This record gives sequence, structure tokens and C-alpha cells, in this order.
Amino acid sequence: MTPHVTFRQMQVFVAVAREGTVVAAARRLSLSQSATSQALSDLERQLGIDLFERLGRRLRLNDLGRHLLPRAERLLDGMAEFVAAAQEPEGDLQGTLNISASTTIGTYLLPPLAGHFSNQHPGVDLRLRLRNTGEVITDLLRFDADIGMIEGQCHESRLTSEAWCQDQLVIVCSPLHPLSGKAWLDDADLAATPWILREAGSGTREIFEAAVLHRVERLQVRMELSQHEAIKQAVKAGFGLGCLSRLSVAGELERGELVALESGLELSRMFSLLWHPDRYRSPLWQAFKVFSLEYPRWLG
Repeated sequence: MTPHVTFRQMQVFVAVAREGTVVAAARRLSLSQSATSQALSDLERQLGIDLFERLGRRLRLNDLGRHLLPRAERLLDGMAEFVAAAQEPEGDLQGTLNISASTTIGTYLLPPLAGHFSNQHPGVDLRLRLRNTGEVITDLLRFDADIGMIEGQCHESRLTSEAWCQDQLVIVCSPLHPLSGKAWLDDADLAATPWILREAGSGTREIFEAAVLHRVERLQVRMELSQHEAIKQAVKAGFGLGCLSRLSVAGELERGELVALESGLELSRMFSLLWHPDRYRSPLWQAFKVFSLEYPRWLG
């Protein structure tokens, strides 16, 4: 039967061999004298041998003990290296990270962010999923994603969230729309005009409705579309007003293809990072999270 030798017993053996007494070894290991003495006795009993010559309170290695000490020291050194490697792996980051991001982030922020991160860590495989906010949350709950990025706040108590960066929604219309020249949208405009909006479950839709339904009882939703580009094309064609992240319409506003309308609605929001607290957060996960938190500062 193989002896059951513990890591603590090996530590005690090496400490007693180096210090010469149980009292000094106990002090070195922050153990009680009785626990140290018991661990040494248990080790010798498990092995069926004596490792020390007892000279009063002093203990001196016998020939077998001197022969085994270097091996015990190598085992302890190997364990220390194992723990250090687990806490901070050597060399470049390696591995796969599954990222689930809601549409605005996944389309306009995540690709350049992931590209810069991959350039710094070429051994990393980033796998990106473009989802709506509800689907991002589902991915995390099912352990299908390591980290999530959503528009707005997370209301799922089983997940951990952290504010990431700020975004601004903007109401837009075609330059030919009757409201395009109006300085301010009043409540009647908001209620009477057809809208082209994201689908239910999207962060953009949730933020917009939370703001506008304080002022009007009901909206005329003409279309629900899951892609920013489809919404922009419908708005350009004059089918109604849209509400999208300024990130997604910056180019169209600059070129005069869309017009931004003022309404007084509170349409700012925070993007959030999400993760499941029970999922393993690897060094790669930690590095990507830190990089993501720093990235918005690069953008000014």
C-alpha cells in the first residue's frame, strides 16, 4: 500500500531539517509546536522509517534523512513553481475567449478593440458573437460565453456587471422628412410620428422606451428591425424616425444623409461588461477585461 504523504508533512520535514528543532520549525511555518511534532511523527510512521536522530530537543538528520532531503526540497520548489504558474502563466497569453456582445458594441466598438488586443497577443483566439442584450445574458447563464458586453444595465441578478463606457442615443430622420427642419420634437410629434426601432430585447430599444414613454402613452412603431443598417436605410427612405447610437450614425450625420433631432429625452446610457461569477476567469480573461476598460480612453 502506497504511504499517504501530505504536502504539510513534507514542509515540516524540510523545516525541521533546516532549523534543527521542532520549536524553530513551528515558528518558521506559523504552526503550533504540537501540530509540527505530530506532522513529523505521521510522516515517519507513513514511511515506516526514522529520518532524524533525536539528541534531546535537537533533531539531526540520519543518513537516510540526508539522502531524502534534496528530493523533498525539489518537490516543495516544484509546488511553489506550480502555484506561481497558475497565478501568472509565463510567456505570451494563450487560449480562447468567447465574447458575446450586443449589436451596437459588436458592430462599432468590439471589432477594433479585438483587433488591437489580438495584435498585442497573437497567440489568443477571440471568438465574437453578435447578439441582442437578452441573448448575451442567456449566453452567459448557459456558460456559452466568457464575457458579455451590453448596452445599458443588466437586471439579471445571477450575473456580475461593471460599468464600461458611456454612449449617447440620437433620434434621426431623413433630410426630406417633414420634421427634419424642426428645432424641437414635442410630445405630439413623438406620439404621432411612425418609428423604425430595434426589436424588443435590445438595449437600444429598452433605453429609448424608458425615456419616451414618460412623455407619451403609446408609440406608432412602423417597423422592428434587428440590424442598424436596415433601420438606417428605412429612415433614409422616409418611412419614419429612428433612435440609434450616435456611434452607428456618425458617418451618415456627417455626410448629411441623416438629420439629428432634439427632443429633450434622456438618451444617454452606459455600456456594461458582464460575466458569470461561477465561471473560471483565466489570465486571458483578466487581460481582456483590463484592456477593454482602458480602450475607451484611447478613443478620447
